[in-house]
Amino acid sequence: MDTTIIAVLLGILEGLTEFIPVSSTGHLLLVGHFLGFDSAGNTFEVVIQVGAVLALVVLYFSRLWGAVVSAPSDPASRRFIASIVIAAIPAVLLGVLMHDLIKTVLFETPMLIAMMLVIGGVILLLVDRLELTEVYGDPMRLPLKTALGIGLFQCLSLIPGTSRSGSTIVGALLLGVSKRAAAEFSFFLSIPMMFGVFGYDLMKNRDVLDFTALGEIASGLIAAFVTALLVVRWVLNYVSSHGYAFFGWWRIVVGLVATTALLLGF
Repeated sequence: MDTTIIAVLLGILEGLTEFIPVSSTGHLLLVGHFLGFDSAGNTFEVVIQVGAVLALVVLYFSRLWGAVVSAPSDPASRRFIASIVIAAIPAVLLGVLMHDLIKTVLFETPMLIAMMLVIGGVILLLVDRLELTEVYGDPMRLPLKTALGIGLFQCLSLIPGTSRSGSTIVGALLLGVSKRAAAEFSFFLSIPMMFGVFGYDLMKNRDVLDFTALGEIASGLIAAFVTALLVVRWVLNYVSSHGYAFFGWWRIVVGLVATTALLLGF
């Protein structure tokens, strides 16, 4: 298959899965493995994630910019910004400490990714069925201790296949955040996290990064951006009325199919 076509397909996959709790990284790594698609230093996989996050910036620009502009005079805006920073800190610190292990070992272990998809799917199904009390319905007004708790859950996503959005959403639900607000806070948190990952990966892997296939990278980034624009609103409406069980089953099916394929030698 032509590499540009593969790049577009992977970009669509990234935009489709980045903001739902199924692990976009796990999907990209597994599909890339089975299609024989590889990029030095995971350049392609890192860059196209920026396309998906840019879609969030576009969709939420007015709310986010409003919080930034009003922060000097509005305590609520300052608390929202602080909640994002506090939630990001645990995974940032742990990610820096474990960067080499994550990129050179965990990212290169397809069976681990497949197993984490299944395990995460089971957990998502169990949490979705719990009768949880919804205490917080506004993602921009979470207590700082709740934000920190969500940030600690996010550390689980350092294992490929776990899902950054999945771990933060599960954590938020268990801490009393409503289903819609849990998804939105996960969205907000992904913006500094993904730009941070992008910058840090470029710095750490600058000697092995491969930008010779700029056309493929650009195609994947644009595909991720457009797909994410379409997916984000649907996700919010869906989880508000249906919850997260669908995504739990999605993870289990994909994980079991991938595990079977790997055991058969593909």
